[in-house]
Amino acid sequence: MTLTAAERDSDGASSAPSHVVIDGTRERIRVRALDSGGRVLEDRLLPAVQLPTLVEGWEPFSPRWVWDTAARYPGLLAAGVRVERCHDLRLARGILRRAAATAERFAAIPVDGWDDLPAEQRTAPAALFGLEPEAAPADALTEFERQNAAVEAAPRPGALRLLLAAESAGALAAAEMWHAGLPWRADVHERILEQRLGPRVGDGVRPAVLERLLAEIREALTAPALNPDSPVELVKALRAAGLVVESTRSRELAALEHPAIPPLLEYKKLARLASANGWHWLDRWVEQGRFRPDYVVGGVVTGRWATRNGGAMQLPKQIRAAVTADAGWRLVVADAAQLEPRVLAGMAQDRSMAKAGHGRDLYDGIVATGAVADRTAAKYGMLGALYGATQGTGGRLVPRLAQRFPQSLGLVERAARIGEQGATVSTLLGRTSPPPSEQWRAAQRAATDLDADPVALRRARSLAREQGRFTRNFVVQGTAAEWALCWMAELRKRLWELGSGALHERPHLVYFLHDEVLVHTPEGVAEQAAQAVREAAVTAGRLLFGGFPIDFPLDVAVVDSYADA
Repeated sequence: MTLTAAERDSDGASSAPSHVVIDGTRERIRVRALDSGGRVLEDRLLPAVQLPTLVEGWEPFSPRWVWDTAARYPGLLAAGVRVERCHDLRLARGILRRAAATAERFAAIPVDGWDDLPAEQRTAPAALFGLEPEAAPADALTEFERQNAAVEAAPRPGALRLLLAAESAGALAAAEMWHAGLPWRADVHERILEQRLGPRVGDGVRPAVLERLLAEIREALTAPALNPDSPVELVKALRAAGLVVESTRSRELAALEHPAIPPLLEYKKLARLASANGWHWLDRWVEQGRFRPDYVVGGVVTGRWATRNGGAMQLPKQIRAAVTADAGWRLVVADAAQLEPRVLAGMAQDRSMAKAGHGRDLYDGIVATGAVADRTAAKYGMLGALYGATQGTGGRLVPRLAQRFPQSLGLVERAARIGEQGATVSTLLGRTSPPPSEQWRAAQRAATDLDADPVALRRARSLAREQGRFTRNFVVQGTAAEWALCWMAELRKRLWELGSGALHERPHLVYFLHDEVLVHTPEGVAEQAAQAVREAAVTAGRLLFGGFPIDFPLDVAVVDSYADA
């Protein structure tokens, strides 16, 4: 039999597990508890329904659970069991298979269930023990040992260990946010839609306000049959009215002067609301006062998260008033100010830029150095540096920033040159960019041909510059994602310590968006939760950049509604 907590206490510390490896099927699981030296303390087969009891018994010893979090953790949460730490074998495999420091060790390993599944095979974590990959994964303990060996042999094993721990903590947080749900007032959402769109209509029917705007647009363009939802029809009608347009993007339309433009821009904005977050969305995704963000951890190559179902990464300001705390609870809303430029300063060990942002808005600090004239110029110049702008306002300002902050600007320039040559770059902790496509390589080979025509040369150069812009941004955006993971992991731990009882009875994370978090907290500990958010940011900075003097100030608000932040 598996030892109880009391029996293990009597056995002494030597029998407490350091790691517990879980694999198997929906019906039957294999459990192997390991000590700190990797020695197997227990090796048992159990019915899968016993997993919550087993985890609850081992969790007081704070082991690191070794598993596929998306497959195992939602069922545990549904059973009222929360865990502190894990090692997600699937997410770790994805990082290590691609990382420059470890890819060679995984090159000969066939793709199996520990590799990322295609998006269409993944489902919302609603079932008790979740996903079952089509290709059976290798033995979990074997895979864990393989991953550990790869990390230990890497040039910077500590950085990779931190990355894998942070990624795994992110997986736990994502499952918990789905389980707890974002508090959502359906009646407030309904009221917003009625105020902006008119009375509720059925699927496929234009709301009254859109019909009114449509009549104005058709009249102004003398196009009685126009469908403004068709870009082809809209461009044709605008050109027929004498307007020079290349697309129907709102930014391009806003630069035009014509009676049709104001109602058209309003139509586009409200049509987006109706289609993306209208009545159908509300009926489909909000249930019992909760919207459940369905995150894909590491869903973007930089390590940023993506989302399935419901569009959690895009909750427009128009509907944020519906995100309202429960009675007796508050929301703590926090976002990191100028995260990517600060991360760049830390990576480059650029004391001049760190000093410019110390204790204040970084863009204001850049202005104070005399590099640019105003905050807007500082922002556009920095965005130009991060995204490789060579023209426009950003492109013109980049050289000024390069003179003032040569270390930071030099780092992204080097990353760009590496990408242009077809090589890969890595984040601070070791996540590595994907190599260029075969199409890219073929274009470069064609350009080296002695008889290459000018079109082929231009195409190759254009593709090289595009790859350079990607790698330039990858190193910064990817490291910013690592900071955010460390922030969230530390915050998750601190919030748990602020209360008692089940997850939904304590302060807990309910939403995450790149550099922003929402915490749902009992009102009595709301200020403590806000302080935990700030302290977690300090810890995240220290984990990534040690004693380097770069700070990560937050905008923090304790509110009843997301719209008030």
